[in-house]
Amino acid sequence: MTALTSAAPQPDAAPRPARTLRRAGTGRLAAALLSPTLLVLGLVAAYPVLAAFRLSFQVSSESIDPQTGFKVTTTSYGLDNYAAVFTGERFLRPWWNTTSFALVSVAIEVLIGVAMALVMHRAFRGRGLVRAAILVPWAIPTAISGLLWKWIFNSQGVANELLGAKVLWSSEGFQAWLSVVIADTWKTAPFIGLLVLAGLQIIPGELYEAARVDGASPWRAFWRITLPLVRPALVVAVLFRLLDVLRMFDLPYVLVGPRKHSVETLSMIAFQEMTNLRFGTAAAYATVLFLYIAAVSFAFVKLFGADLIGRGTGRPE
Repeated sequence: MTALTSAAPQPDAAPRPARTLRRAGTGRLAAALLSPTLLVLGLVAAYPVLAAFRLSFQVSSESIDPQTGFKVTTTSYGLDNYAAVFTGERFLRPWWNTTSFALVSVAIEVLIGVAMALVMHRAFRGRGLVRAAILVPWAIPTAISGLLWKWIFNSQGVANELLGAKVLWSSEGFQAWLSVVIADTWKTAPFIGLLVLAGLQIIPGELYEAARVDGASPWRAFWRITLPLVRPALVVAVLFRLLDVLRMFDLPYVLVGPRKHSVETLSMIAFQEMTNLRFGTAAAYATVLFLYIAAVSFAFVKLFGADLIGRGTGRPE
């Protein structure tokens, strides 16, 4: 006997899981909410960058029209502006100043900022007052900070009185470069301290108690507990400071002055080209600086793994 079995009809396509539909709806809602912000960013950021990139290839030349006798400006496109940028010491010196400021200033700021964070994190009377006092330099505008340090580094200022010497801080030389490093460290080390403090406050106290019970010294607890757990906040702080220092303009311009080879940065030289109405060359310097900052940021994120969008903090569903 042959048994006949009737199979239930199978649907052509399985229904989409509810989780997939929920994600799709959330994605559409997020896109709708972000679209005004993305539009504004496109108008105020993307368009100027593209316009400056186009302008960097624009070469203008002036000649006399033999028929009218008037000056005529002709515009063409080429790589002449970039050739002028990379010729001689006109680029190497500002590039080295920009890079050296970033390396030295950020390294010192990390050491001082971590020390500030450790001090602000400790429980003691007057901790709120200490936190407010430490954050005051960061709250001062950079131009005002430059004027303050310009008075301190005056030939008859406080710095020379303490050193017992007559150092011309605003003249060409290593002392001008050092004055910018000191002023920048004083102003922005509290920024790193603030971000590191935020990282310290999420570390459970039970970890330190367990380390103390195991006989770990404070120094070992710092290297084994504090530094690894505060590393994400520290990496983001260092990245932000690198981006800030690489585009430094106002502090050396106010503190030391323009056209000083010891402190001239890529931003300053681009500004000088613009004030001399050489807009194509100024745009070329700005484009080179933009690409340099982008390359440094990409290398830093790849090397240290900065989690800028929080992909490592989400929980699996």
